[in-house]
Amino acid sequence: MADRMSLKERLKPRRAAALSLGLGWTSAPAGLAALAQELPAERRPSASAWMASAGGSAADAGGVLHAALPGTGTAAGASTEAAPHGLPGATHPGSGPSHGSGSGFGKPQIEHANPLARTLLAKLDYDQLTNCMRCGFCLPACPTFRETGIEPESPRGRIALMKAVADGLMDPDESFRAQMNHCLGCRACEPACPADVKYGQLIEQARDALEDHSDHNVPVKGVRAALFRGVFPKRGSLRALGGALALYQKSGLRRVARGAGIMKLFPAPIREMEEILPDASSRGVIERIGTYLPAQGESLGRVALFRGCIMDVLFAGTNVNTAELLAQAGYDVVIPREQACCGALHAHSGELDQARGLARRNLEAFRDGGIEWIVSNAGGCGAQLVEYGHLLQDDPDYAELAQAFAVRVVDVSRLLVASGRLPLEGALQAAGEAAAAAWSNSACGGGCSSALGTDPAAAGETGPPVRVTYQDSCHLRNGMKGSSEPRQLIRQTGGVEFVEMRESDRCCGSAGIYNVLQPEMAGQLLEHKMEHAGATGASYLLTSNPGCLLQMKLGVHKHGDPATMKVMHVVDFLHERVAAGKS
Repeated sequence: MADRMSLKERLKPRRAAALSLGLGWTSAPAGLAALAQELPAERRPSASAWMASAGGSAADAGGVLHAALPGTGTAAGASTEAAPHGLPGATHPGSGPSHGSGSGFGKPQIEHANPLARTLLAKLDYDQLTNCMRCGFCLPACPTFRETGIEPESPRGRIALMKAVADGLMDPDESFRAQMNHCLGCRACEPACPADVKYGQLIEQARDALEDHSDHNVPVKGVRAALFRGVFPKRGSLRALGGALALYQKSGLRRVARGAGIMKLFPAPIREMEEILPDASSRGVIERIGTYLPAQGESLGRVALFRGCIMDVLFAGTNVNTAELLAQAGYDVVIPREQACCGALHAHSGELDQARGLARRNLEAFRDGGIEWIVSNAGGCGAQLVEYGHLLQDDPDYAELAQAFAVRVVDVSRLLVASGRLPLEGALQAAGEAAAAAWSNSACGGGCSSALGTDPAAAGETGPPVRVTYQDSCHLRNGMKGSSEPRQLIRQTGGVEFVEMRESDRCCGSAGIYNVLQPEMAGQLLEHKMEHAGATGASYLLTSNPGCLLQMKLGVHKHGDPATMKVMHVVDFLHERVAAGKS
């Protein structure tokens, strides 16, 4: 509680600044009026224009900064009908194929003096900015708003800031940059939005513009260049990284580094992650099982496994288990060797051009016409892959291919449910402590989990059902709309009692590398999450994304008991159960 209060205390100046800009709950019109007075006369919005935009109400705080300059807002009679959820192509005139509904009136014709403002206006999807109806449905869905209660910490507030810059009502400064970077990018606001605003695309466009005008110091520039250009896109570099980490973990260097206090030189988030990092390996899924795994029994189709970058270094065993479960479910599995990183971390970090380059490489790698589905086992990767159609919509050489690729991306859980051929109902309660340890070190390369629970059935015994809970991957749930299938598979598994965790749909604070860049907010969210996880009394905490898995392991390490709660990828849990049922 003390940490939470201290964070709120530190946010008070930001709240005061927000109120002065008209983003608070009551002072919005006065704040905007003050802003408008600072504009040249020819660019000031009329009182009637911005009051009409705000619905004539001072209470609609988030909507006030949506007041556009004359001729650039939503015109009278323009349609604001929400696009039906789940119906692609339900767009309004002027919007692109993957933009959702849009006003179609184009961007304001403003010559910004501020270079960053010019870039933001050029890169932001103005139709999406004007789609926001300022209803506030996104506020209770937003983790940062729930933690702070501050309007600019909400999607509505951030969209208001973006549009204010685009419309020339304010210049972007460090506070603007901080607000854009403080967003988790969990996209929980998108399912809550009746207007189908693609907020995830907007925040990535804003960060891309910010990165064009960044002023990083030399160490930060070096780290970004090394990771985004030298490691993630290159399979050889990833294998070298895996080999180096494995040497560090197994040779005694880790023990020396900890004993000598070397780890104390690193920031706390890095030290914490180092403690719970799974065993790395230079041998990915292809090095372990090859590029093809035939279906068991009659084939239901040919699918391609997306192996990821970090996933294939720290969780290669999960990739192997994914391929084996798909084969058992009746799918022929191919693993294209030339595939690259999905580009999610690049897109989230303001490197959209690099993300587009990686998308093109993957489109080439998965061109095989015989592939019916492209399978992801990581929510973050999958959510990025389904965005390829939007990401490359302006690329004449790849736009059509990207659209065709995106509609074939599916999470592994959906195919396993559709098959119905996994022997889950007869699975035993698998993995006693010794059996689980042996499995974790061999089949999973030490990369599935280090926390061991009690599971008597693996030793041939029977007992009460093991209690299991599940934490949603935000991007699987909000980006790929995949929340029911993992739960369905868990419930179908024999010897399992599934317990729904309170607020399992809320972000855990991982959000790619957010937990490293914004440790206070991430830690706050994780503390809440572990309170809810502990209340379930579960022996297993499952999830569907590597970042979430590491964050949950950190949570158990800091706030729980690793001896009584084991954190696993849902694929590894299912694989373990099916294997135990056969033995």
